[in-house]
Amino acid sequence: MKYIETRFNITADDVTLVSDILAALLADAGYDSFVPDETGMTAYIPEHLFDESAVQQVIDTMPIAGVVSCSHQLIADKDWNEEWEKNYFKPIVIGDECVIHSTFHTDIPQAKYDILIDPKMAFGTGHHETTSLMLEWLLQHDFAGEDVLDMGCGTAILAILASMRGAHHITAIDIDSWATENAHENLKLNHIDNIDVLLGGAELLDSSRTFDTLLANINRNIHLDNMQAYASVMRHGATIYMSGFYTQDLPILQEAATRCGLQYSRHIEKNNWVAARFTKSL
Repeated sequence: MKYIETRFNITADDVTLVSDILAALLADAGYDSFVPDETGMTAYIPEHLFDESAVQQVIDTMPIAGVVSCSHQLIADKDWNEEWEKNYFKPIVIGDECVIHSTFHTDIPQAKYDILIDPKMAFGTGHHETTSLMLEWLLQHDFAGEDVLDMGCGTAILAILASMRGAHHITAIDIDSWATENAHENLKLNHIDNIDVLLGGAELLDSSRTFDTLLANINRNIHLDNMQAYASVMRHGATIYMSGFYTQDLPILQEAATRCGLQYSRHIEKNNWVAARFTKSL
């Protein structure tokens, strides 16, 4: 698969905030990987999904006008490990219990759960707020003996931690072939053999196969579209952790979840990003 690389240069005072807003909007337009830096962000989209007018519309709808400019180029396959090492991915510790690093790292902190991730094009290294928030939830959850579903698995980082924390079996799903390929590679790196990785989306969910816990770190609109599908595969009393949206999006997600028989428990926040916990009513 060929990708379009889009470079966004940002001149606002708060580059991080503008980058986060851009990433959320671009995800709805088909972009699936984002590499922020001090002056802006580089984003990637499969060539067949690229629509330059849609990107310009995202820029035009930004709350602050005139602070974002962009350029596009078609890219060939790269050594994505080298790209992440050079531009973004550094070892990270979550909750003093979990360290996430890649095969190219040498100075690695010690932690109870040691996760190897070579991310390539897939989203999920623990650096973005949504991933780190989900990891925080997972470190509090007792997965012993559970059947787990990871929707939009990306690198499979969440599924891997769930496995390390005692899950019986995990089904990991992503619509991007880059992600599923990368997930398989990361499972091998971590010697994990109880995770099935599937290519596809909510159409793969079948109410005859249910789960104790669901993990869904995607974005608001996909959650809204998939809420009923999530609920249909949750056992009575099952838990779902959702992230990929902002604090202001939480009420609309709570409303949609309630309509599907899911009860809001609580949420955690970081830099206006949210990860929320819901349970299926008994």
